Amino acid sequence: MSPSPPSAPVGFLQALKFWLWLGCVSFGGPAGQIALMHEELVVRRRWISEKRYLHALQYCMLLPGPEAQQLATYMGWLMHGTRGGVAAGALFVLPSLLLLIVLSWAYTAWGQHPWGQALLWGLKPAVTALVWQAAHRMAQRTLKGRWLWVLATLSFAGTLWGLPFPLIIAGAAVIGFFMTHAQGEGPGLMATTRPLTAPCANASWLDDHSAPPAHTRHSAQRLWRAVAIGLGLWALSLGLIAALMGTGHTLTQMGGFFTQAALLTFGGAYAVLPFVTQAAVAQYGWLTAAQMMDGLALGETTPGPLIMVVAFVGFLGGHSQNLLGDPLLGGVVAACVVTWFTFLPSFVFILAGGPLVESTRHMPSLQGPLQGITAAVIGVILHLAGVFARQTWLPGGWHMLPDLSAIALTCVALGALVWKGQSVLRVLAACGLLGLLRQALL
Repeated sequence: MSPSPPSAPVGFLQALKFWLWLGCVSFGGPAGQIALMHEELVVRRRWISEKRYLHALQYCMLLPGPEAQQLATYMGWLMHGTRGGVAAGALFVLPSLLLLIVLSWAYTAWGQHPWGQALLWGLKPAVTALVWQAAHRMAQRTLKGRWLWVLATLSFAGTLWGLPFPLIIAGAAVIGFFMTHAQGEGPGLMATTRPLTAPCANASWLDDHSAPPAHTRHSAQRLWRAVAIGLGLWALSLGLIAALMGTGHTLTQMGGFFTQAALLTFGGAYAVLPFVTQAAVAQYGWLTAAQMMDGLALGETTPGPLIMVVAFVGFLGGHSQNLLGDPLLGGVVAACVVTWFTFLPSFVFILAGGPLVESTRHMPSLQGPLQGITAAVIGVILHLAGVFARQTWLPGGWHMLPDLSAIALTCVALGALVWKGQSVLRVLAACGLLGLLRQALL
């Protein structure tokens, strides 16, 4: 697509085509997705100015939920109001949802086939390495003080002791608040956010000095109306499921649980995956820990936010429990229900809070709690990496010999990701091919 002149208005249909394209090509995790949006919206098309883009990014990084999807929603809302925000956010997710439903169905049909097992054997070490890489990357960027290292260690110990994830996050936020106020404010939020290219100096359609569109002007009435609509949609959808299926039904449980998960996803998808894994595996029994690893491997191969792995969780939960009298129908409906309740809060945050952020043009001083939360998230992610490593290296349990080939492949994948800087898709493809090659040689 050719770039529009900066002075030309961007039509809704033109933007719609862009958001659909973005949803189909947004591989590479949040950092890559944020950089891609910057390149397309700020540098290439010049639809949004650099400062407006970074201002929106700051707000999205303060929120729970997938920041890249929220940023797309914010950009769509900024350009075309509520319909633009809904379209941008939905199209960022829909291609990944459809692809994951197909992959989940294929997994239930052929996942136990020898060649399917061989492919998954190769992907599991790559997934384990990806989780280790996420912890390493976050530690390098975040752990700038001794108290943050201590907090990350305490968080890791807390997960081993079985402390609830919300309690760990809340405690870390409180500690972070008091520590930064005792020491003085830390570096600005954007000091930890450097996935972007050089600023674009050319004029943009929505420039720094452009007259604010009418829908971006803050009013208390507009704020509360957006919040009321969001809460109403949530209550209506969950209430309807509960009325039709019963309060103890799996779909009702999924709606309630994934709403809670959506409000706790500070630090990205890797931060909430331990919480989702513990509940989906141990509490509700929707799938096994090994299946959760397989789902994460499949999720890494699709565009869109990594948290979309929850669609795999929902599909397997609905499929295994034969919901609605048919495994396939139950899996598809459960995947859609889980996705709805996971992303609905993100739309509410943007559509309700966007006008306030645009009108104030400054961010609240939440650096301390955010630093504490991120440090605690690193400890939680390390625990998740340990769980995945145990599943990969000791598939038969502690009483069996370790899988030395899987350990070696994990180390190779980690080296390729951390030290060689290889892309996620390339590492996943290589590990999957090695798994198939190993099956052919056995």
